[in-house]
Amino acid sequence: MRTEGVSREVFRVPVEFGGKRADVVFSHILPHLTRSQIKRLMEEGYILVEGKPVKPSKKLSGGEEVYVTILPPQPLEAIPQDLPIDIIFEDKDIVVVNKPAGMTVHPGAGTQDGTLVNAILYRCRDIAGVGGRLRPGIVHRLDKDTSGVMVVAKNDISHQSLVAQFKSREVKKLYIALVLGEPVSETGSFSLPIGRDPVDRKKMSSKAKATRDALTLWRVVKRYGGITLVEVEPKTGRTHQIRVHFAESGYPLLGDRVYGPRRYRSKEIEALSKRLGRQALHAFLLGFRHPHTGEYMEFKAPVPEDLREVIDILEGKKTV
Repeated sequence: MRTEGVSREVFRVPVEFGGKRADVVFSHILPHLTRSQIKRLMEEGYILVEGKPVKPSKKLSGGEEVYVTILPPQPLEAIPQDLPIDIIFEDKDIVVVNKPAGMTVHPGAGTQDGTLVNAILYRCRDIAGVGGRLRPGIVHRLDKDTSGVMVVAKNDISHQSLVAQFKSREVKKLYIALVLGEPVSETGSFSLPIGRDPVDRKKMSSKAKATRDALTLWRVVKRYGGITLVEVEPKTGRTHQIRVHFAESGYPLLGDRVYGPRRYRSKEIEALSKRLGRQALHAFLLGFRHPHTGEYMEFKAPVPEDLREVIDILEGKKTV
């Protein structure tokens, strides 16, 4: 039931959760909320167990009635910022950019500025409100530490067209990645379903209770003995899809601090990972129908300097 933007939920703690901490139980039962949101709601008395507030560390017995009140989020609005941005193509309907690694796509919890949206708004003031005030023009995303080509809609018609193309899987997306290990075959595919990790809510996993289908095609470009350069084509657009698929198949991306190993067995690989400072993943090609003309267009983003240097080291052209 919703009244003036306030969401209320009532449920009983499943018996199988007896003996577990309250915050752990609620993170399973309320998967649409982050752990930090759950903690804040508990601390402010918006989650009641048998009519009383409880601490996150409180162990539940199972069977208790829980009453949750979720307040509507404060309205946020992205602000224009004069930030350097690499424009690949621009017309009255779209702008295609080469997003650098280290830049978040849009503002969110804990990140209000310095994003691609802030930079686009400064250059294209008219897109404010296209598709939403916090994510104007955004029709797809790249992880913060993934570089590469992205398209941004400059008006509502373009936004609707591009969103529909991504949803129907018409958009062509190609990436290059450096992965640990050497795949047995020269080409292959991963089809593990992906959902929110049941333990770490910031991660994705094929072991989640609620998953969605995901398909990733790949081919080997070059082998370097312990590290392999691959071209990747995700057919779906799940969060962290490429990183999860390769990691769970035994070939984590070089430099991936979330899905990769904490320490590398080889000092040389450890040095390469530190030199890169991020996951070795770059979106180099994006193809779609122009939202106004219907013409199929492809755009490429050159391999960035940090990733190019690592590849040159693997090729023997440079030293660590």
